[in-house]
Amino acid sequence: MTGPVEDLLRDLAPQVLGVLARRSGDFALAEDAVQEALLAAAVHWPQDGVPDNPRGWLLQVATRKLTDQWRGEAARRRREDATAAEPPPGEVPAQDDTLVVLFLCCHPALSAASAIALTLRAVGGLTTAEIARAFLVPESTMAQRISRAKQTVKKAGSTFAMPGPDEWAARLRSVLHVLYLIFNEGYTSSFGGELHRTELSGEAIRLARAVHAQLPEDAEVAGLLALMLLTDARRPARTGPDGELVPLERQDRSRWDTALITEGVDLVVAATARGAIGEYQLQASIAALHDDALHAEDTDWPQILALYRLLERMTDNPVVSLNCAVAAAMVHGPETGLALVAELEPRLPGHHRTAAVRAHLHEKAGNAAEAVEHYRIAAARTTSTPERRYLLDQAARLAHLGDGS
Repeated sequence: MTGPVEDLLRDLAPQVLGVLARRSGDFALAEDAVQEALLAAAVHWPQDGVPDNPRGWLLQVATRKLTDQWRGEAARRRREDATAAEPPPGEVPAQDDTLVVLFLCCHPALSAASAIALTLRAVGGLTTAEIARAFLVPESTMAQRISRAKQTVKKAGSTFAMPGPDEWAARLRSVLHVLYLIFNEGYTSSFGGELHRTELSGEAIRLARAVHAQLPEDAEVAGLLALMLLTDARRPARTGPDGELVPLERQDRSRWDTALITEGVDLVVAATARGAIGEYQLQASIAALHDDALHAEDTDWPQILALYRLLERMTDNPVVSLNCAVAAAMVHGPETGLALVAELEPRLPGHHRTAAVRAHLHEKAGNAAEAVEHYRIAAARTTSTPERRYLLDQAARLAHLGDGS
């Protein structure tokens, strides 16, 4: 199912889940009931038309499903009596609990993988099968992961409510980090035969928009949304006719999405004007500088290097440091970048991106043999088929030039 009905269901899923979880006090059972209601809507609405009150329709069906679950569990009969009444559509509360559901799905007790899976199902409205396909795992494996995630949240004693002031900042960081991970996996898949998984990157953008709509004054929320838009704007030019990876400096920039770039720039400019600067705003500012260059040679590398150095001090993240090394090489020469990468090796042991950066910088320095060696090392380490093909192609191209043939 695709189109307006699917979009509507994904918008309504966390809202209906919020109402049902508040009434029942059982997030896990409520989430299962909402999933069944979404499946029922996916079958009936395209044939019968969207009801006048789709939110009320989903809540009624989900409530029936929840009641059916309780009827099968004798120990829960008292709770059934208290909460099984089905409200008519006109009595559906207007409160939107999307943000509450998202905070619960990104609970700090969960691993990143579990939080991503639970978020995509409970907030994104994706079925277990859809999530399993996106991550190339069996549906049964993903079902177990989601089930364990819900049990972990339950054991953590979490209530269906927004975190208090003392927890707010840390929990919001968790939410933003999960959305960031979902987007990154969609934009550059870490495994499999496709470079992009647009169902993931698109869902991350949709959820980031939802959070921004509810927290419009939060600069880091705006920064994350801006980063996603500015990055996704380049997606049409990232692959060639056969799906091969096209690096940034070789992309046809006329294919970039100018509407997304404009929206992303406006967001990051407004966010940075609010005062304190966070890591997502810095990353969005770097992305905006890349998108602003009409040609690769027009890129403002000194400004990008300055922003990466600030981001490096803020996060102490070795991947940020690796990107900083690339920017330093573009400003001060490839030997400077290679020296910085060598310092990073203990912090990124065996990482394919370290080898790929070394190969790229050796090529810029004119060290063809070393570049070939590191392109091949990077290709052996990556689990992404498009990246492997690209790296091997670069190694073959340089080896061919070295042979003089």
